Amino acid sequence: MQGTIKNREAFLEDIANRLGRERKTYVKKPNWAYNPQEEVLKGATKDELLDVLKLQCTKVHTKLVVTTKETLPEILKGSIEAVGGGPIVTWKDKRFEQFGLGKLLKEDLPSDNVDVFEWNSALGKENIVKAERANVGITISEITLAESGTVVLYSSKDRGRTISFLPTNSIVIVPKSTIVPRMTQAAKILREKIKQGEQVPSCINYITGPSNSADIELNLVVGVHGPVKMKYIVVEDL
Repeated sequence: MQGTIKNREAFLEDIANRLGRERKTYVKKPNWAYNPQEEVLKGATKDELLDVLKLQCTKVHTKLVVTTKETLPEILKGSIEAVGGGPIVTWKDKRFEQFGLGKLLKEDLPSDNVDVFEWNSALGKENIVKAERANVGITISEITLAESGTVVLYSSKDRGRTISFLPTNSIVIVPKSTIVPRMTQAAKILREKIKQGEQVPSCINYITGPSNSADIELNLVVGVHGPVKMKYIVVEDL
């Protein structure tokens, strides 16, 4: 939907006049005296951050397993079987090949009569139907927040948002190199991309465990607005 913005300049000028100052066209970042957010897990190593992530996952109903690139296909296959197999839906992402998962997803699983669907932007709404019917959705974390047990997913035409919340089970591949202390570092990473002129995804999703909903009496229901089960597969050498 497109439209024409009218009288914006006059409106903003009127506000500035009523405030008794000139109109501001930019915002100067304040020089904060204290930055406590920078001190949380400051100086922690990747191994220490992984330990924090493991502990937090126990609090957000999320399973976590640590593996290597060599054994990743075996671990992923076992994780899929543990939740009842397919149908499976994945992003169209060359990193699956780079991570050594191409043969599993394109040959091994289909040969075992497991339906594996790769997101195809040319198919439009059919992608959503496939995701809705899938038992497992497989994605990759771009940034992983140790403090909250959160994975950050970038959506695009080849990485549909629905893959992470319509299937009953969600499996997220987490390269260990993506683990950072908290939201503070994630914001810095995105801000730096913008400064460098990179195109930032229009949809960035911060996902912490499976879907959790509670009513006023604090009765927890899992899976209403997303997956019932969530699993992170941390790959140490990625």
